[in-house]
Amino acid sequence: MDTRRLAQEILAGVGGEQNVNAVWHCATRLRFKLNDKKLSDTGRIESTDGVITVVDSAGQYQVVVGNSVAQVYEALVSLPGMGKHATGSEEEKEKEKGKFNPISQLMDFVSAVFTPFLGALAGAGILKGLLSLLTSMNWLSTNAGAYKVWNAASDAIFYFLPVFLAFTAAKKLKVNSFVAVSLAGALIHPSLVQMVADSQALDFFGIPIVPITYTSSVFPILLAIWGLSYLEPILNKIFPESVRNMLTPLFSLVVMLPLTLIVIGPIGTQISNVFAWVLLAVYGFSPLLAGLILGAFHQSIVIFGVHWALITLMINNVANQGYDQWLPIVCGAVLSQAGAALGVFLRTKDPKLKALSGSAAITAIFGITEPAIYGVTLKLKRPFYCAMIAAGIGGAVIGGFEVHASTFTFPSLLAIPTYLGQGFIGEVIGLLIAFFGSAILTYFFGLPRKALEPPVTVYNPNVIEVPVAGEVVPLSRVNDEVFASEAMGKGAAVIPSKGLVISPVSGTITSVYRTGHAIGLVSDSGTELLIHIGINTVKLKGQYFRPLVTDNQKVHAGDKLVEFDLEQIKAAGYDPTVMIVITNSGEYEQIEPDPDFSTSGHLLKLVPSRSSM
Repeated sequence: MDTRRLAQEILAGVGGEQNVNAVWHCATRLRFKLNDKKLSDTGRIESTDGVITVVDSAGQYQVVVGNSVAQVYEALVSLPGMGKHATGSEEEKEKEKGKFNPISQLMDFVSAVFTPFLGALAGAGILKGLLSLLTSMNWLSTNAGAYKVWNAASDAIFYFLPVFLAFTAAKKLKVNSFVAVSLAGALIHPSLVQMVADSQALDFFGIPIVPITYTSSVFPILLAIWGLSYLEPILNKIFPESVRNMLTPLFSLVVMLPLTLIVIGPIGTQISNVFAWVLLAVYGFSPLLAGLILGAFHQSIVIFGVHWALITLMINNVANQGYDQWLPIVCGAVLSQAGAALGVFLRTKDPKLKALSGSAAITAIFGITEPAIYGVTLKLKRPFYCAMIAAGIGGAVIGGFEVHASTFTFPSLLAIPTYLGQGFIGEVIGLLIAFFGSAILTYFFGLPRKALEPPVTVYNPNVIEVPVAGEVVPLSRVNDEVFASEAMGKGAAVIPSKGLVISPVSGTITSVYRTGHAIGLVSDSGTELLIHIGINTVKLKGQYFRPLVTDNQKVHAGDKLVEFDLEQIKAAGYDPTVMIVITNSGEYEQIEPDPDFSTSGHLLKLVPSRSSM
């Protein structure tokens, strides 16, 4: 994939740099804040090779590109003028325009805070689960040095979670990241943690401090950084520039830490407790019903970006309860999308859809469902419904067994060890139902008729496709006077990067040279072509060439014609440039190279003369 060209196409599709307010990315999507969504061209972006789909949700214009999103993002922000937009959204500008949506901004904030380190969080969670598996199978002792080292690695990000949240929240809210991290570090400082553990009374100039442990907590530090985002600008206005860099951080810590310990922290903890209580009440009413509903509809809420709120609550549950009951159910919903994509892969005869669904099934198994949802199941609709049915049934089984996750990690095949313990057999049964049930339903009922049949490809008779991978150059640049002078006809040349020539048209092979270095063919529309591999390579007498077709053989555009050993030809001292010549050029009014060959795949465009029309 040419990531720079893809980035350019996406930028043009969203209305150019002047229409971008902010841009960032998550695991599979480029997320834009646009100044005017009416200036975007969704159809153009979705038709771009490399883009899976476009989603307009939660105040964000989201371009789904899959696992290569990080590379595309880097290419995008390196384009002229785009670097200044790579900082997240600007809520104040939206307020001024009267477009402020608190729900959208909340989802935007949560996604921006958690996205940067979710991969590390998931990796640590998987390691935690694997350690649990190893110790439960008595393959590793908790007293072993290896266990203690790996346990520290798996535990650190959860223990110091407020520090990670402080850093990303500070970047999002545009406050001093190091002050924010210092504030978080103070909340989990060993001396304060020990005092809480020992139930020692603590006060601040006579004001009692509620004894709370903030390790692994979520809401208190987010509220504290939110408060800091209001205090810091005030301090910056008070202090002159000469002392601002020292005094603003000083007074930020002096004011915010006591305020957090006395007011903000307890409020954040109560918010955590309320959310945990609400979820527990829903689950307590009927675990089976809760599993059915969440399993069936979880991937639907992913589409709208609302799952970020659920992720926050799941992490909060692990911190407060030591476990979470929703993650095992969500895992079934994730694997159901993998199963649906697998069902499409096994059933469809469309090569492009088969390739897309196969790769999407693999990524979904490992927790990334966007390529499956946007590229396959939602686009075809019925596979998505099949996945919802299977995930609902699987979720009901998991809920009925009251399975718990011992730590947070991305729901995926790798997360299964984190569900060891209560009801684990129910988790296995539920996941099997979700995955295989979805695949079976999709295979038999999930595909429309057109997806079951090979695509009918219509070729333009006045277009010559690129027959070999490499750099396209004008025929005049070829180091051979006969070809460069166009004495044999007009055309183009390719400096090859691979040793394979494919047919640039559908037609008939008229001649395969005995030495294998050249092939003549005539297209179904009457275009006569000569494909000549290398300059003076006839002297090789067939060495390093392997023709794959014979005289009078019918071929379709894209069929393999000749394999050649590119490196050996160059090592033998020959120029491997491939010439494509229209030998009946006189029958055409115009023959010109396609300037967009790298995206269109077209090498030459032909305009028939009026006499031949």
